[in-house]
Amino acid sequence: MKGQDIVLLLKLISFEQSTFANGDTNPGITVRGLERYTGISKSEVNSALHRCVRSGLATPTSRKRNLSVNRQALLDFIHYGLPYVFPVAPAELTRGIPTAFAAPVLNKKIFSAGKIIPVWPDPTASEMGEAIKPLYHSVTLAVKEDDRLYAYLALVDAIRLGNAREKNTATVELRKAIAPR
Repeated sequence: MKGQDIVLLLKLISFEQSTFANGDTNPGITVRGLERYTGISKSEVNSALHRCVRSGLATPTSRKRNLSVNRQALLDFIHYGLPYVFPVAPAELTRGIPTAFAAPVLNKKIFSAGKIIPVWPDPTASEMGEAIKPLYHSVTLAVKEDDRLYAYLALVDAIRLGNAREKNTATVELRKAIAPR
């Protein structure tokens, strides 16, 4: 597994939810579309999707070229495996996009004891905080266009970064947001 695999799976869920919320039928999203919306190259998207199918985190659908995310398996992997596979070590103070408990999805539910927040480094952002390496370097570009993806990835970072209370709160929120139908 690579970080971009998780980003792509969450983007697929976000795309599916936004499509159905608009009343449209799900036309699926192409590799080129995933490249455009995530900043991950077509070849990396293709490789990541193959890894996700091999690992059981996604399955091909009856419609050719579409994948269905195995949401329960993804939630289990994020909760139990992600902190070990993609650990987080806060770094230097920098300008960036708030993540984990500082992101809008959690900042009213979890309060930090300190004033320094975790951020994904982004020179165009207005917040200052400790740099947290995102799952993939283009995350800051992808979340600017997709609030739902931003919430999902911030919750994932809370699971990667937090103590037991933060992890549990983030897991509950992520489960509510992307729970299997």
